[in-house]
Amino acid sequence: MSEVKLGNPAAVGLGGFAMTTFILQCHNLGWVGITPVLWLGLVYGGAAQMIAGYFEFRVGNNFGFSAFVSYGAFWIALCFFIIMGSNPELVKAYPVLKFSGKGLGFFLLVWTIYSIIMFIASMRHNTVLALVFLTLVLGFIGLVLKELAGSKAMGTLAAWDLLLCACLAWYLMAHIIFADVGINLPVGKPWIK
Repeated sequence: MSEVKLGNPAAVGLGGFAMTTFILQCHNLGWVGITPVLWLGLVYGGAAQMIAGYFEFRVGNNFGFSAFVSYGAFWIALCFFIIMGSNPELVKAYPVLKFSGKGLGFFLLVWTIYSIIMFIASMRHNTVLALVFLTLVLGFIGLVLKELAGSKAMGTLAAWDLLLCACLAWYLMAHIIFADVGINLPVGKPWIK
């Protein structure tokens, strides 16, 4: 009896991460409103990425499991933070929900710490994955400085950095999808053996 070939859940996880990261930075640069960010964040970056993470668990990949479930949860939490915290009626009834830049700054700070841990682990995989996490960490640092220190310039630099991060994630997604049809995109060697 032959084994059933399973798809690689990272193709969906990376796609969800890349697309939502990209559209959020388009918003941060003033090119698009918040609406597409919220919908993509809840559905593709949130739910689909979390599902991909649970399939990574099924195939025994703890790195992918942690990354996709965690960043899926990040997107869902961020979207609800914005939706509920920006609704005047909800905030009036439940003041604890009020959206604030300081609250967002600390939200991003804890995700920076998580991303540093993932960056260290990513260096054992390949160059492109390490670059995804390096640019993600730098982007989070820039966004934290924007929110907590009021540095608009750091926010703009972070947005450009995170556009690169999204493109690198799309490249990894393409690497996985193309490999299945015999097209090999280089991803580079691990930074740490």
